Amino acid sequence: MLVALAGLATSHPYADARSLGRHADLAVWEPDPERLRVFTDEHPRATVAGSLTGLLATRPDGVVLTVPGPQVPEALAAVLATDAPCFVNKPAAATRAQLDAVDRLVTPVADRVMSTSVLRFAPRFTSAKADLAEVLAVRATVRHDVGLWATGYNPWQDTPGEGGGTLVTMGLHGVELLVALLGPDVRLVGAAGSIRAYEGLRSEDTGVLAMRWANGIPGTVEVLGASEGESYEVVLHRRDGSESILIEGGATPARDLGYEGVIEAFLAMIAGAPSPVPWSQTRAILDVLVSAREASTPALDQTPVGGGR
Repeated sequence: MLVALAGLATSHPYADARSLGRHADLAVWEPDPERLRVFTDEHPRATVAGSLTGLLATRPDGVVLTVPGPQVPEALAAVLATDAPCFVNKPAAATRAQLDAVDRLVTPVADRVMSTSVLRFAPRFTSAKADLAEVLAVRATVRHDVGLWATGYNPWQDTPGEGGGTLVTMGLHGVELLVALLGPDVRLVGAAGSIRAYEGLRSEDTGVLAMRWANGIPGTVEVLGASEGESYEVVLHRRDGSESILIEGGATPARDLGYEGVIEAFLAMIAGAPSPVPWSQTRAILDVLVSAREASTPALDQTPVGGGR
C-alpha cells in the first residue's frame, strides 16, 4: 500500500506519517525544501515527488492533503481526479470563497473525503457516554498556544483571509466536538476575538463563538490561544449539574489526542469504507467558522496582559 502526503504545510502531516509508516509505504511532495528535509530525515525511504502531479502519478492508494488554505481547492480537485480517498488536514476552508469551492468539489464524492479535527477520534471523546437528554447548553474550551505565529512562523495560518487565524484554526477543535455530539443543524449567532498576550499577530490569540442548534440548545466555544498547556474540554450543562469531557495529551499524545485514531479511520477508507465523518457535519463546522471569521474584526482589543510576551 502506498499513501501520499501532498504538502507538509503544518505539523499534522508529520504526525500522520509516523502512524501511516507502520502500515504503508510513503510518498511525499512539498515545495519548501526545509520542511521536506525534516520529513525525509525521519522517513528516508519515502518516495519524493517534484510536484503534486508527479506525486499523484505514483498512483497512491490514499492521499493526505496539507497545503496552505488558499491552495486547497485546486489541490483537492487534482486529488479527486484520481480514485484515491483523501484526508484533508484541518481546516479544509477558512473563507467563504474557499468553502464554496471545496463544497462543490466534495459534495459529489463525499464518501471518499474526510476532513476533521483529530480530537473527534480521541479515546476520551469516543468512549464518553454523554447523555444528551435535558441538556440546557454546551461549552467547549480550546487551550492551544499560538505564540509561535507571533514570531512570523507560517504567516498564512495567522492571516484571516488565508488560513483563518486563531478563531478558525483553533476554534475548529471546539466546534468539531460540539457538532459531533449535537449534529450539524447549527448556526453562528456571534463571535469576537482579541489580542490579550501576543503582539504582532495578524489575527487574535483569544476568541469566543456563540452558536444555536435548531432544537434550541445554545453553545459556546472559548478559544484560548495564549495558554501554558494544551487541553480541550466539552461541558454539557443540565438542571442537575454539568458533565465534562476533558481531552489532554498524556504519556501517549498521538493516541490520546486522536492522531492515531484519525489515521486508523483513513486506513479503513483506503480499504473501501466511506468517510466516518459525514460531509454534512464538516460543512456545518466550516460554515460556523467562516461565519465567525466574517463576524469578528480581528484584534478588537490589542492591550496585552502584563505587557505581552
